[in-house]
Amino acid sequence: MKESQDNRRQFIKNSVNTAATLMMIPSLAQEVMGAAKTDQMENSQSAIMPPRIKFSVIGINHAHIHGQVSAVVRGGGELISFYAKEPDLASAFQKRYPKIKQAQSEAEILDDKSIQLILSSGIPDERAPLGIRVMKSGKDYMVDKPGITTLEQLAQVRKVQKETKRIYSIMYSERLENRATIKAGELVKEGVIGKVVQTIGLGPHRMSTDTRPEWFFDKKRFGGIICDIASHQFDQFLFFTGSTKAEIVASQVGNVNHPQYPNFEDFGDTMLRGNGGAGYIRVDWFTPDGLSTWGDGRLTVLGTEGFIEIRKNVDIGGREGGNHLFVVNNKETAYIDCSKVELPYGRQLVDDVLNRTETAMSQEHCFLATELALKAQKNAQNVAALG
Repeated sequence: MKESQDNRRQFIKNSVNTAATLMMIPSLAQEVMGAAKTDQMENSQSAIMPPRIKFSVIGINHAHIHGQVSAVVRGGGELISFYAKEPDLASAFQKRYPKIKQAQSEAEILDDKSIQLILSSGIPDERAPLGIRVMKSGKDYMVDKPGITTLEQLAQVRKVQKETKRIYSIMYSERLENRATIKAGELVKEGVIGKVVQTIGLGPHRMSTDTRPEWFFDKKRFGGIICDIASHQFDQFLFFTGSTKAEIVASQVGNVNHPQYPNFEDFGDTMLRGNGGAGYIRVDWFTPDGLSTWGDGRLTVLGTEGFIEIRKNVDIGGREGGNHLFVVNNKETAYIDCSKVELPYGRQLVDDVLNRTETAMSQEHCFLATELALKAQKNAQNVAALG
């Protein structure tokens, strides 16, 4: 029974919302949020802070928005309003957060001087243009990945961010909202595995085609599989290797098993190297239905004196739940329970909004991770063509 409930919660948290999906979420959402709140209160490290800033939401086309909201609320943010141009999505969001105001336009929120931060999980190719408008309005911005879908968008975002000095934060949740990955960062900093040599990031996902909106299958809208899913892995590569410069050695993408969606990509991988280490990334839409969760996401960090492996969502055939961390070095082979590790991103982001600092993530790191993903996507060879 517990496994069934866990699967249900993971599906709701991570699936993309169509109108039909969203109409069923309000009745199920309390279960998800209740479980998250219980987890937070049981672990004092993740207790919700008193409100310190006011924030709003514009664009709710992906269910990741709920994780974004949760992170900022934990960090001391008060959600006061939202706007969505789609009536069905707006209705479902209002039912989930009944106490917040539904704005009648984007401008209503951008003109509200009391609001300091805007969150968005709009359609991917609309996220950067919105972010530019947000920064020009004098507010900070936290967006779901991919936060930018073309190199041209990236150039414009960088220009406006430099001019306005506002925060443009992309929520790379596979690192920022995963307790085992946070713990791995602490271990690497402590030198437990020596100097990092390479990261291997695997991001498999389940298709769940019946829950996906039309834009999900259009590369022009979501940016391509490397731009989209692999943005997480580029972020982790930079973070764990400490690289401040990097180049794409090779990349490839393809639609190998979904011919009914000609503008879709279901496989992609990349090899890269930076001034702090090497990296390999593979992402795909081939998670089988027999797995108890949406994907067996993994991260391996190889060091000169050991390695760390993280099984983010599931330990197949082993321990229940997610956040599994294994560390092997010259002293031992160990499993580390990460269930009480603090998730600091929300608190740090609110700190940055208030103090004009970069403790959650440096702006250059945020943009470089995206730049690498976009270059790998743009220059990727096509798997079908290679055949």
